[in-house]
Amino acid sequence: MRAMFLFLVLCALASAATPQKPGVNSGAFSISSPAFEPGSPIPQRYTCDGPDLSPPLAWSGLPEGTKALALVCDDPDAPVGTWDHWIVYGLPPSLAGLPEGVGKSAPLPPGAVEGKNGWGRLGYGGPCPPPGKPHRYFFKLYALKAALGLKAGATKGELKAAMDGLVISSAELVGTYGRP
Repeated sequence: MRAMFLFLVLCALASAATPQKPGVNSGAFSISSPAFEPGSPIPQRYTCDGPDLSPPLAWSGLPEGTKALALVCDDPDAPVGTWDHWIVYGLPPSLAGLPEGVGKSAPLPPGAVEGKNGWGRLGYGGPCPPPGKPHRYFFKLYALKAALGLKAGATKGELKAAMDGLVISSAELVGTYGRP
């Protein structure tokens, strides 16, 4: 047991002492929002009860080799099954996030396109659950090793099929929203 502990300590020390290759991001891939904390309520401003703007998002720690990003926001608690609120792909890896209101008050970044949400429309459709228990909204960011070349209007199923085998890593931010 003691030998195993010493082995693990030595491995950890050797790993910590190994220098990172230039250009490799040593931070963890993550997505966040200055508008709400993970697991906390999404402000009304970003819902159907407000102006229905997309929330500002930020990300960091993109994995080495990321050539494109894709973003999906969905609600797995919807009564009809998972409901898609936002599908965006073709996001360049040079971005560190998206401003509030993308597609409405702020333009999409060059090269980015939006897919069809659960309402069959392009763009962001914010939380709009039926009265009752708050729903969870997952903002999932995918780092891809190649651009997808999908035209605007793809569904989440089409996006996932196009991403098959190209996902290097993913990050997730969860917010909640409920109506009395």
